[in-house]
Amino acid sequence: MTSNVRYLIFFQYFGTKYSGVMKTPTHQNILGVQNYLEEAVRKLRPANEVTVSVSSRTDSGVHALCNSAHVDIQRKSGKPPFTERLLVDALNYHLKPEPISILKAYRVADDFHARYCALSRTYVYRLITGARHYSQLPVFERSLCWAVHEDHFNVTALQEAAKLLLGTHDFSTFRSLNSETPFKSPIKTLLQAEVCSGAGSFSQHPFHRHMQYWDLTFRSRSFLYKQVRRMTGALVAVGQGRLSPSEMKDLLEARDSLAYPQNMMAPPDGLFLQKVEYEETDLFPEAMETDLT
Repeated sequence: MTSNVRYLIFFQYFGTKYSGVMKTPTHQNILGVQNYLEEAVRKLRPANEVTVSVSSRTDSGVHALCNSAHVDIQRKSGKPPFTERLLVDALNYHLKPEPISILKAYRVADDFHARYCALSRTYVYRLITGARHYSQLPVFERSLCWAVHEDHFNVTALQEAAKLLLGTHDFSTFRSLNSETPFKSPIKTLLQAEVCSGAGSFSQHPFHRHMQYWDLTFRSRSFLYKQVRRMTGALVAVGQGRLSPSEMKDLLEARDSLAYPQNMMAPPDGLFLQKVEYEETDLFPEAMETDLT
């Protein structure tokens, strides 16, 4: 029997049709991305039980340009380990027609962990101004951005408020409560909080030229539950004039989840996990694999 080989896989998905990235019981009508990943690995007929360990949690409706996970694959006696390229092609074949795609695979050390070895995670939230109603959005952008209903969107104030979030803080106000709350520290270090002009799929079309796209980018080693959506919702409120930058600072300093205004959290649609970063030394070069012949 051949030994286990651990792989790090990078993958992307359109999150609208899933319950989130994490696995759900198979009797549920809506499954998680992890369910489909594990089923694709099982179709490779490994000798071991299949468990895909996802690095970064995303909720229902949230998308990923690049998430990551590790998986152990033990091939049956006499068969060499999968090459990285073959593994990517085989998994993508078995994932059809789901809107999930394997981007890259690396063979990694047996003690590598996709979640705990990650150096940082970057999220991007896409906003659009100039659309008075959801129906005015380009059909290709629906479920991929948040239409902010405000003609005079103060981006300067939003940028000023975003700077207040940088650095190490107790982000209790900006986390939603769940069963893990008592066991997780609210202290996080936000390495990046930027607002810049973005681009739409067909933003130059004559019917959509009045619309403006904005990207809010956040980077940290890790985030609290729904932290990015709550920060985004508060920043948008600043841009709309419903909150001032000083009131944003007061929210942060309150360190109380219940201090966060009701109905202010951003919807999931415009949120993307952009990338998960690792030490280059954690990734084994493809040349070290045994090639299939």
